[in-house]
Amino acid sequence: MGRVSAQERRESVIRAAIAEFAIAGYHGTSTAAIARRVGVTQPYLFRLFPDKKAIFVAALTRSAEDTRLAFERAADGVEDGERALQAMTDAYVRLISTRPETLMMQMQGYATVAAAEAQGDDLIGEVVRAGWMRIWETVHLPLGADAEETARFFACGMLGNALAAMGILPNAGR
Repeated sequence: MGRVSAQERRESVIRAAIAEFAIAGYHGTSTAAIARRVGVTQPYLFRLFPDKKAIFVAALTRSAEDTRLAFERAADGVEDGERALQAMTDAYVRLISTRPETLMMQMQGYATVAAAEAQGDDLIGEVVRAGWMRIWETVHLPLGADAEETARFFACGMLGNALAAMGILPNAGR
């Protein structure tokens, strides 16, 4: 097998970090666990990233971008707002059912913002809010740039996120 580039290894670290942080959160995840998952040493990990927070930020950024891209691809070329809404909903359901760590990473990010900001660290909050706004903008236009429709889409989605995070399946109890 050929040599893996630093960029490919960096991508592997980000994916491993998403998986680890999604399970244990920022404070519960060690860089040793991430390094083990990737199959590298901790010193190598720190050649790719300056510290654990940089790895967490990269994982937050990637999970938000994966979600944004799922919405963007689903709505691409769809002219009707109702069809775009359904296409984006279906794409998101596929994303979180096939890669639940994407959702859980975002949930860990939301939970980490307040704790970090209470300690005077605004970076994580800035990253989470910027990622969320990029997702909002990606969804907003296909829904006809209707703020109420976009808000309803996210309200239902966030309820679905909370239910999925708790292990409550859609349509349970109906």
